[in-house]
Amino acid sequence: MSFTREDVKKAIGDGLLSFPVTDFDAQGRFDAESYRRRLEWFISHEISAVFVAGGTGEFFNLSQDEFREIVRLAVKTVDGKLPVIASAGLSVAAGSAFARIAEEEGADGILLMPPYLTECPQDGLVEYARRICDSTSISVIYYNRGNGIMQPAAVQRLADACPNLIGLKDGKGDMQALNRIIKTVGDRLAYVGGVPTAEIIAEAYLAMGVNTYSSAVFNFVPDMAVTFYKALRAGDTDTVRRITREFFLPFVELRDHKAGYAVSLIKAGAEIIGRPAGSVRAPLEMPSAEERARLEALVEIAKGI
Repeated sequence: MSFTREDVKKAIGDGLLSFPVTDFDAQGRFDAESYRRRLEWFISHEISAVFVAGGTGEFFNLSQDEFREIVRLAVKTVDGKLPVIASAGLSVAAGSAFARIAEEEGADGILLMPPYLTECPQDGLVEYARRICDSTSISVIYYNRGNGIMQPAAVQRLADACPNLIGLKDGKGDMQALNRIIKTVGDRLAYVGGVPTAEIIAEAYLAMGVNTYSSAVFNFVPDMAVTFYKALRAGDTDTVRRITREFFLPFVELRDHKAGYAVSLIKAGAEIIGRPAGSVRAPLEMPSAEERARLEALVEIAKGI
């Protein structure tokens, strides 16, 4: 761990956040050398934190041994230049184990994913998150998504109970609900936009004081992703609307062709630009030839922006 809680909170609260895909070889095994090169390329750009083995990185498809190798390699490669945030989740026991692995391997924090499968009461979600927070001393960012959606009072209780909870990542895109959380909890937490292709509602996030978001497309169009973020923060609405119209709207339309394409298209994009990361693991599927061709056209558009 290289960064304090305040350092991590500051990093995730202001600046573009990157979520690299996880590299697999032709046999579907973790490809450490390809992943190391990807991370080196990532941190050569203007980003403020690296989230490894996240949703885009197929956390849900990784074994604990693979997870440990990923975090260890990421910490070594990033080498203290930026905070490294790993993931945890599934159950209290599994989440605590992932959190301990992340801490042992030198990560600066974890992104706490929703619990697996079942619908959850608010008190149960607080208990789930509290116990995993208590299992580690590093910073925790709660991912408010799926079956793990906390209401404002629950977020407040969790923040009061867990000093190492430093942020909340919104994965739902319900602006009213998020605004209620922000107005209730205030600056006790940093807030991150985290819906798939978060750029599509980045202006709405910014209007509520959510200054940053997770950029999955950074994996294959990093220069455009940085240009968009800088334009957003500078109030350059013409550039934001042009990039949204020319790239993000057609990308979202393509993404919505099939469940899971928020990850699968990112891996396809990485291959298109000559930085292949292998295929996604089941239950996800790679895009068809026709869909890949449409993505190639979007990559060409991004190059001209």
